[in-house]
Amino acid sequence: MPVQIPDDSDFSSFKDQCLSADGWTRRYHKGGLTVWCSPDEGRSLQKIKMKIACKDVSAETLYDVLHDTSYRRKWDSNMMDTYDIGRLTVNADVGYYSWRCPSPLKNRDFVTMRSWLPLGSDYLIINYSVKHPQHPPKKDFVRAVSLLTGYFIQSDGANSSTLYYLTQVDPRGSLPKWVVNRVSQFVGPKAMRKIYKASQKYPDWKKKHNPNLKPWMFPEQNTLPCISLSDLTLQHADSLENIDESGLSEEKTNHSDDDET
Repeated sequence: MPVQIPDDSDFSSFKDQCLSADGWTRRYHKGGLTVWCSPDEGRSLQKIKMKIACKDVSAETLYDVLHDTSYRRKWDSNMMDTYDIGRLTVNADVGYYSWRCPSPLKNRDFVTMRSWLPLGSDYLIINYSVKHPQHPPKKDFVRAVSLLTGYFIQSDGANSSTLYYLTQVDPRGSLPKWVVNRVSQFVGPKAMRKIYKASQKYPDWKKKHNPNLKPWMFPEQNTLPCISLSDLTLQHADSLENIDESGLSEEKTNHSDDDET
């Protein structure tokens, strides 16, 4: 299948999924943060949706934080590496991200096409996995597949917002049930709180680090090389290594980073 840049209907559908209660089971609710899962809890391809109230952060600040790769290196402790590969349009690019999984699981990485859309005072960012010939799977990582992942940032006023995160990822491998549960109960909520805390500190940080550089807002600042859609193909899960980690026990897991709540 050819790669297509999301259009208005794709963004609208994603927003509707974020706001809809249909087909979701609540798994976690604490301190202004809620996590839902799709009903097929036993499968690794379940959808996870999270929502956090950011009462002292504007929607625009959240949007900047989610785009700003330089700042992400400061707050995202699960990230091993990230870089932009190239741009497709003024609101679509391709990038690489690698993620540190709790030991003894293998670390995962992704190559995704990301696109974004300011919608009045709200914002949307969505991605899905693609193949780029110069960025094949790496030896030390399991190349995972994002079927659909993204953020919907809803403005609740001049300095208040709500952040939704929705993801459906094929991690490539038979994961034990405890991993799936752990993502919804610990890893996901912790990640959302990290984004919130990072957003509170971002305005002060940005004042000291290229304050006027925001290529996601000002396309003329974008210095990435242009790439063509024809360079890309959809990343199908069945063409990637499939490993069986279902027998790994939770007792052997390094919980040090995930357990904070």
